[in-house]
Amino acid sequence: MPEGDTIFRTARTLERALHGAVVRRFFSAMAEPARADDERPFAGQRLVRVESRGKWLLMVFGEKNGADAEATQRVLATHMLMSGSWHVYGPGAKWQKPREQARIVVETDKFVAAGFRIPIAKIYTWEKLRRERKIPRVEEDLLRVEFDLEAAVKRLMARGAESVGEAIVNQRVMAGVGNVFKSEVCFAERVSPFARVSTLSESRARALVEQARRQLKANVMEDSGDRVVTYRGRHRRTTRNADPGASLWVYGRRGEACRRCGAGIERALQGDGARVTYWCLVCQPMPGVE
Repeated sequence: MPEGDTIFRTARTLERALHGAVVRRFFSAMAEPARADDERPFAGQRLVRVESRGKWLLMVFGEKNGADAEATQRVLATHMLMSGSWHVYGPGAKWQKPREQARIVVETDKFVAAGFRIPIAKIYTWEKLRRERKIPRVEEDLLRVEFDLEAAVKRLMARGAESVGEAIVNQRVMAGVGNVFKSEVCFAERVSPFARVSTLSESRARALVEQARRQLKANVMEDSGDRVVTYRGRHRRTTRNADPGASLWVYGRRGEACRRCGAGIERALQGDGARVTYWCLVCQPMPGVE
């Protein structure tokens, strides 16, 4: 599943291509956007902006930006889950995927944005969006300037009975962390992803949140590309080395030597969602275990 950094970069690309442009054609192969489009068609409206909220991507349609215009705007919220993606094409450009896989198409004079295999798409008013608990608020998104660090620490500490790994991928705690960053953040802070949150001190919890934000922000820099990089040693991923684990500390490296201590990297499924987790038993021992 794409994590917060991927969605942020996607929103940035769409924003650069579509910001302020008039929508000449809007197509949806999905039931809910099609119904909402019948009531308020996007064709003829401007695409005011595109932004990310954790793992959600929001497209705002209306005539102008600003708080005073929110009453007349509509927000298309999409989630990629495991296989969705957005592409931007110029007029007449060859599409990289079959057109029948495009579930949403937004066309302007200069660009076409095609959402392939998008599994979730909903249209909101701003009032309804603020009541939607599935979509994070800006202050919960690790990559937004509005992110509230102290509030995130409190939300994390409030989940004392949960494992650290499960808690930090909860998008209501801090939005944007998925399986890759979960494993990398815990390793960087030498915290076992299977330890209970209740074993963390407040300063330790704050360090985890700060580390998560630092790693995500590093991966949305202009030169970061579409890979996740947390390890920048001699095995850093290159075009000749397509192994994703080459630029990571632990994720995807089961059985390989820990880059710190040399012990073997472990892998297990964690939590009710059976999320994959990687860690080093030596560098990340369970509390109270020597």
